[in-house]
Amino acid sequence: MKIMPYADIESKPVDDPAASGVTMRIAVGPHDGAPHFVMRVFTVEPGGHSPRHSHPYEHEVFVHKGNGEVFHEGEAFPVGPGSVAYVPAGSLHQFVNTGRDPLVFVCVVPRQNG
Repeated sequence: MKIMPYADIESKPVDDPAASGVTMRIAVGPHDGAPHFVMRVFTVEPGGHSPRHSHPYEHEVFVHKGNGEVFHEGEAFPVGPGSVAYVPAGSLHQFVNTGRDPLVFVCVVPRQNG
């Protein structure tokens, strides 16, 4: 079992030239013995964004704090604290911080892709 504040987990910059101002923490993953999923916590600085991309697996997202938009297949959808998003496998998507504070969200993906 693992219980700890997510802020105590090492934060690493997202290493992708198409991302700007994004860091990620692996909150739960293979290092914890999780057999099926990886829980990641992303922080997107004001004006920052994840890369616009797609991949062959779904993910589920919970917005913890901040405000932004989720770009999905040509449309932008606003998100804020308490918002949830389901991103289907194979869909073009991106997370953008449109607010003045960091956008923090939890993202869960299958382990082999985390």
